[in-house]
Amino acid sequence: MAGLLVLLWIAGDPALASLRYERSAIDHGQIWRLLTGNLVHANGRHLLLNLAGLGLVTLLFPGEYSWRQWLMIGVAGMVAVAAGLWWASPQVEWYVGLSGVLHGLLAAGAIAWWRSRLRWLAVWLMGILIAKLLGEHWFGAVGWSGDLDVIVDAHLYGAVGGTLAGAILSGWCRPAALDTGVPPDAPGPV
Repeated sequence: MAGLLVLLWIAGDPALASLRYERSAIDHGQIWRLLTGNLVHANGRHLLLNLAGLGLVTLLFPGEYSWRQWLMIGVAGMVAVAAGLWWASPQVEWYVGLSGVLHGLLAAGAIAWWRSRLRWLAVWLMGILIAKLLGEHWFGAVGWSGDLDVIVDAHLYGAVGGTLAGAILSGWCRPAALDTGVPPDAPGPV
């Protein structure tokens, strides 16, 4: 993922212009922008902040999910950011960056910690994440954002998407019809 983000940044302004979430372009049929806006960045500092966040997720949760599950969580975060911006934040004309998805990855990681019996860490991380989201909505973006115009709504939407994906992957939101009474990590028939 980090390599893709760097390659898109190296591609420069043409990639940014054709991939960013841009409401008017999406209105005219360029629907790929709903997801690709999460993959391009406003500048090098923005990219470095998001790469640092991706590195943090990698360090905190090295074996909590398979790479496919992380991909599903990431896509869920992208979809949640896109849906949230489109329907709940129509005032947002354009958006770039991975930070909304990163909030979703952190939320899913906290759910994995809860599932693996690291409950005090899960509560601690979710508490920090919720406090950050509330603080951003009351007081604006955190200070290290610099001169970036941060769309804090994307953080909330991404966190919701990651929480839902993590809960589904953990079996918390499994439909009753699929509940066999056997834990998902139990060995299969011998």
